[in-house]
Amino acid sequence: MLAILDKYILKRYLITFAVMILLFIPIGIMAHMAEQIGKIQASDATTAEVLIYFGNFTIYIGSLLFPIFLFLSIIFFTSKLASNTEIVAILSSGVSYNRFLRPYLIGASIIAVVMFVMGMFIVPPASKGFNEFKFKYLKKGKQDRVTNNIFTQLNETDFIYVSSFDPARQIGYNFTFERFDEENQLEFKISAANIRWVEKDSLYRLTTYKKRKLLRDTALVETKRRLDTLFTFEIGDLTPVSYVAETKNIFELNNFIKDQKAKGASNINAYVLVKYKRWALPITAFILTLIAVAVSSVKRRGGMGVNLAFGILVAFVFVFFDKVFGTLAEQAGFSPLLAVLVPNLFFGLLAVILLQKAKR
Repeated sequence: MLAILDKYILKRYLITFAVMILLFIPIGIMAHMAEQIGKIQASDATTAEVLIYFGNFTIYIGSLLFPIFLFLSIIFFTSKLASNTEIVAILSSGVSYNRFLRPYLIGASIIAVVMFVMGMFIVPPASKGFNEFKFKYLKKGKQDRVTNNIFTQLNETDFIYVSSFDPARQIGYNFTFERFDEENQLEFKISAANIRWVEKDSLYRLTTYKKRKLLRDTALVETKRRLDTLFTFEIGDLTPVSYVAETKNIFELNNFIKDQKAKGASNINAYVLVKYKRWALPITAFILTLIAVAVSSVKRRGGMGVNLAFGILVAFVFVFFDKVFGTLAEQAGFSPLLAVLVPNLFFGLLAVILLQKAKR
């Protein structure tokens, strides 16, 4: 059962967090709308598409700012408790500091569950809609994927290559398909000037088709001006969009990472990093809660302003660490697991130190 103290603090915790979101998310929407309104008006997007886009934007940007909103909201209402000497009264009545933390941890647990469910299942489809609209209407002409010199390993024996890929027309140029046997010897090679997905017939069309098959010391060559055929891969697998990992729920993401590892994808770390960041979100909620309470539970000269200034500084440092280690994992071969663990371990240690100082 929750005591009066737990209910009082937990209520303030959740209400302040909700107010912070309801206050700043609309500001973010209006700022984004002001920035993009010219491009939206110049595009041929329908009113329904625009409304759906901003709905997806709300979920997408809200999920990114959840930890920051949580952190600042706790500092805000806890600083107010401290300035009103309510915390001094609570601790003077015989309540230990650890007992005082209990409602905060309960609140962090509730927020952590919400963040976990959103990150795993709600944000991915919103991210897909947000990014698809952005690249279709707001970033016309800008690539959302790698389109040149694409090499993909389909499985242990099959490899494909295209010199360039046009995602709008779903055509790959200078296509090559190679199959090797168990002894790693070339079994046959298919080449074509281009490969195009014919959606209405659900097949691939190869232009200037040529197949070279090796039989011991003999090479059999087959050529055709055009060939309609089937392959086990999908045309989109040639080059997934840069944000593909963000658009998949946790089960889809696990399968996608497994497939990409089997294909030898060079950017596999970017996908694994997204997965680990989702799992780390609940832990981040607890760490930021403890830091916020430790910073704001002590009454200081300057009051709430000093605490909020420190909170904003810590928030920027946290985002900086997250971005730096994320970039290292994506581009420098740094372990994605360490890229997620190091910032959380650093701020977890900071939380312990600050809590020890606050208890004194």
